[in-house]
Amino acid sequence: MRRIFLTLQRTGCLLMVLLFVPVFSNAGAQRVIKGQEREQYVRVCLTRLGERERLDFTFSAPYELITENGAAIYFHAGSEVTFRIENEQIYLYYQQMSQLLGTRASLVQASGSADRMSGFYLTHFPALYMGDLQLDVVQSKLRAILSIHVEDYLLGVVPYEMGDSFPLEALKAQAVAARTYALCRQNPKKDYDLVDNTNDQVFKGYLPGNTRSEKAVEETRGICGFYQGELAQCFYSASNGGQTELVQTVWSSRQDYAYYAFGEDPYDVANPESVVRRFQLFKRYPKDREAPYALRQMLAEQLWKSLKMQGDPLTADHVQIDGVTAVSVDTPSAPGSRHMTNLHMELAVSIRQDRLALQAEDTSPEEVHLVNEVFFQPADEPLSQEQPASSSQKHTFVAFNETVSLDVPIFPQAERIFSMDISSNYQNEIWSVVEDGEGFFIEARRFGHGVGMSQRGAQWMASEYGMTYEQILAFYYPGMDLIVFPEQERRFAEAQKALAASPGPAPTPTPRPTLMPATQSAQEGQWYATVTGIAGDSSLNLRAEPNLNGDVLTRLYKGQRLLVLERCLEEGWVHVRTDVIEGYVMEKFLTREGN
Repeated sequence: MRRIFLTLQRTGCLLMVLLFVPVFSNAGAQRVIKGQEREQYVRVCLTRLGERERLDFTFSAPYELITENGAAIYFHAGSEVTFRIENEQIYLYYQQMSQLLGTRASLVQASGSADRMSGFYLTHFPALYMGDLQLDVVQSKLRAILSIHVEDYLLGVVPYEMGDSFPLEALKAQAVAARTYALCRQNPKKDYDLVDNTNDQVFKGYLPGNTRSEKAVEETRGICGFYQGELAQCFYSASNGGQTELVQTVWSSRQDYAYYAFGEDPYDVANPESVVRRFQLFKRYPKDREAPYALRQMLAEQLWKSLKMQGDPLTADHVQIDGVTAVSVDTPSAPGSRHMTNLHMELAVSIRQDRLALQAEDTSPEEVHLVNEVFFQPADEPLSQEQPASSSQKHTFVAFNETVSLDVPIFPQAERIFSMDISSNYQNEIWSVVEDGEGFFIEARRFGHGVGMSQRGAQWMASEYGMTYEQILAFYYPGMDLIVFPEQERRFAEAQKALAASPGPAPTPTPRPTLMPATQSAQEGQWYATVTGIAGDSSLNLRAEPNLNGDVLTRLYKGQRLLVLERCLEEGWVHVRTDVIEGYVMEKFLTREGN
């Protein structure tokens, strides 16, 4: 047997150390006990507004504006006001009046509202924001921090973290986990406790119609998770891929997280809505299909180096993968983990005939730091010496009479080759291989960090097994107790009667911006698409370059029509244009017209 050894540096691999606790079983429900009173307001930095020099408000309740020097201005329900930064100072514009406020101002909801569901609306955002607001200047932009009762906060979290279509008991588990997480993050030493995006929890304000989520919040009112007398850290993710992770494997921390469990989650795997990425490798590639370009390019580079072939380096066009005879994953990141780090493939390979000349004197192995190990061994059934060229090439390919054995680190090399990344913030997907008659399906599961409750697992437990929210929480946090806080009344400022005497107009949500026209004719290879893959109150960045570091040219709203000029070399990006502007967006947020 002839062996050629090539070494692959495992750059970017995730090193994980598991701290073992007993694998959880189908634990019973925790008992809910009564706790002591607690501050139930949280401060949320509204990052989803973007970096703005101007904010426009419509009040659906009376508000009092407190300026930096202590002056008070009263606004009736229905008032429409604008705040704007000029020369690092906040200015107020109201009707025909303008007022310099300084570098900080506070909006405090006043008593007198007839409806508990009251607050303010922001231009371009249809949701109602309940609570008080602090505005200040940070890096020449307005920063908005909302102070809101935790029960009102959950009305803008639960339907967006799970979705109002989820079973009620799953939504209750989500409400308890989200409430616990929010109150645990309270920190008076910081400017705010939470942000309104996935760095903490998605918060979009209150929109009517999410009746099931509202019921889940109401029926679990005040209930939180505790461990050893302190609020727990209730982490959760969309899908754990079939195995929960421990906090210590994802984030370094000295805290005691013994109330979490490491083990199998059959409910997440069984849920057909759990996120799965798949890629198929064929046992014998059809004439109209080619193996992934990146895989052929990597293989070409290593064959050229290991065999010391003459002339210019091999490229992907010089290498043809005729078939795949075996695929497997191995090398777990830690004992007991199904998080594998290595992908093994056995390949039948051909090289273009005009590039097959080798240097006869080269018989010694060579190490290069790009591929873990490639070696040749006799194939059981050698392919014919002449292989048909691919549809895009008119050359003769000559097959090796050996099988190429290739090992590639899953993170990040194999993940990039097959575009199998699910969680962009983590290299933690659980890979597996399923074989069928035609070939091998590589599958990747896990969306998020995988710690704590799986939202898809909770959905399946409630819908298919009728489990209660207490049972769901006991499954994912088996060492956690449930304690209910006494209800804390919402706070309102007492407005001066003289200021509150005059009635105001009825409040209305502010409108969304007009979409840009896109009327140019599509040329050959171009097509029209619509922005659909974002929430109605969100926006999609149009960038100057096809990557996440490109400058943001403008924000595109849901329903915006775009002319797609071409797909970019950068995976997942497209070049787009309207009648007004041109730039780059990620294709996954678009729907092609006519589909």
